[in-house]
Amino acid sequence: MSAQQSYLVWSTPRSGSTLVCQALSESGVAGRPEEYFEALRQSGRPRRPEEYFHGVDDQSIFDHLGERAVGDDPRPRSPLWSRAAYDRYLEWAVEQGTTPNGVFGAKLMWGYLGDFVGLLRNVPRYRDLPLRDLFGGVFPDLTFVRVVRANKIRQAVSLWKAVQTATWRSDDASEGAAQSSPPYQGFLAENRPQLRFHYRAIDHLLRQALIEEAQWDAFFEHVGIKPILVLYENFAADPHVSAVSVLERLGVQAPGDFRFEPKMKRQSDGLNDDWARRYSELRLGRELDLVPAVPAAPLADFTQQGFG
Repeated sequence: MSAQQSYLVWSTPRSGSTLVCQALSESGVAGRPEEYFEALRQSGRPRRPEEYFHGVDDQSIFDHLGERAVGDDPRPRSPLWSRAAYDRYLEWAVEQGTTPNGVFGAKLMWGYLGDFVGLLRNVPRYRDLPLRDLFGGVFPDLTFVRVVRANKIRQAVSLWKAVQTATWRSDDASEGAAQSSPPYQGFLAENRPQLRFHYRAIDHLLRQALIEEAQWDAFFEHVGIKPILVLYENFAADPHVSAVSVLERLGVQAPGDFRFEPKMKRQSDGLNDDWARRYSELRLGRELDLVPAVPAAPLADFTQQGFG
């Protein structure tokens, strides 16, 4: 199906973009926004957990990531994925992501943007387009949507939990177990290693989130575009009203019977609260003197206490 209108959701990991895209998808009139373009150019696959820690030399972080079983590596989203024939993959992705009313939606994280641009440059008709014109040349009547999570510490904590289990959505584990053929898969799922707090891992992911948000700022400044801004905390407070608002800003009329109720379980829990608090206390303890100095007792006091 050909698209007449399109939008791209730009974000960073664990920012709440999955919730926003679920709402838009369930409307039935705003495309099917998935991460069609999350493949790294050198592998054709999404980032693995350890790839979130490039340049980190703390082995204890990698020890917490666990081992992947044979066959766990995700496959490219389409057999048409190819450096030499990326135009065919684009056609497939647009067809998959377009609803019958001609609206296409997709989601992209900063970590994949450079590789996505490089892959687009392999298509002759896009090779010489300036960056500010590139995406509008690929996707018709394009709107940019940016999802931001204000609480970056909680975002980093959520990502650290996700990379320890390689589970990105609350329904991943159940879906994976149902589709998996090995009979021992259920046992492995029930006996995952215990999640561990790790200050340096969370700190690294926090810094990465801040860097990637700044890079998105620079990108939008460069291309001269003001995207539709969606703040996750506001969206999560009233998902249905927020979803309708985003649809209106996209110029898409929500169906009269549309009522968005998130199916995903809320992944933030007591553990998130505890880790966010522990990280904050440790970071402030490192950067600020939170322990009040004990005033030195007068010499007379020591004398009176038998120290004289």
